[in-house]
Amino acid sequence: MIATPAIGLKLQRQLEIIQALMLRDIRTRFFGSSLGFVIAILWPLSHIFLAVAMNVLAGRVAPYGDSSVLWFAVSVLAFMCFSYTSRFISMGLLTNKSLLVFPAIKIFDILMSRAIIELLNSCCVIICVFIILILFGINPIPVDPLEASLAMGANILLGISFGIVNSIIMAAIPGWVTGYMLFSIAMWMASGVVFVPDSLPSEARYWLSFNPALHGVEWMRSAYYAGYGGIVLDKAYIIEFALVSLLFGLLIERLFRGRLLEG
Repeated sequence: MIATPAIGLKLQRQLEIIQALMLRDIRTRFFGSSLGFVIAILWPLSHIFLAVAMNVLAGRVAPYGDSSVLWFAVSVLAFMCFSYTSRFISMGLLTNKSLLVFPAIKIFDILMSRAIIELLNSCCVIICVFIILILFGINPIPVDPLEASLAMGANILLGISFGIVNSIIMAAIPGWVTGYMLFSIAMWMASGVVFVPDSLPSEARYWLSFNPALHGVEWMRSAYYAGYGGIVLDKAYIIEFALVSLLFGLLIERLFRGRLLEG
């Protein structure tokens, strides 16, 4: 009974710190502008529709459905929610390491504040994509809305877990920033955004199936196109991979916390 108020006060203080870090991050992320959160939404949004436009203008026909725009928008959106979430969280410790001189601020606080911001950012990007598609006369509502929601949740969870692991690595080895950028490009090429994995030879499908982001894209497509993803798609794999990565990230943060604070 005596410990309960103390735990409540400690939790309240923790939430206040995370909220303060979120507000600071939003205001300073892009050029110190208070419109940083808006820019953070427009940035991936522009990349999504640039990728869609390039594929459509190149004359690539959607292998499923009647709309090439919808096919590529769904595919790119699924990958970008993973990629951008991962990228911005991974930069969290590197760009906010100076804040760790304050005893009240912990590594976990920085990672958690980034994760919440990217979750909100991804939700805003999804809503904006839907609105833009509707304005262009394209119906963005999936055949199975629940599956689409689960797919997006899985992609965002994967992005958070990847981001936490790579944030700790970057804080310890700043040179990994370049390595992760190259890794992200390889992930884009291997995630099935511009091709259908099920149509590939069995050996290629086997090796690509180890990429969790590919399953995120396939899962999202399966919510729009009935019967899609019957060969490669493994929904459990992306969830398990994300959870294991998240636990691994929190573990190495705990193990190397002292070294990161000293650095």
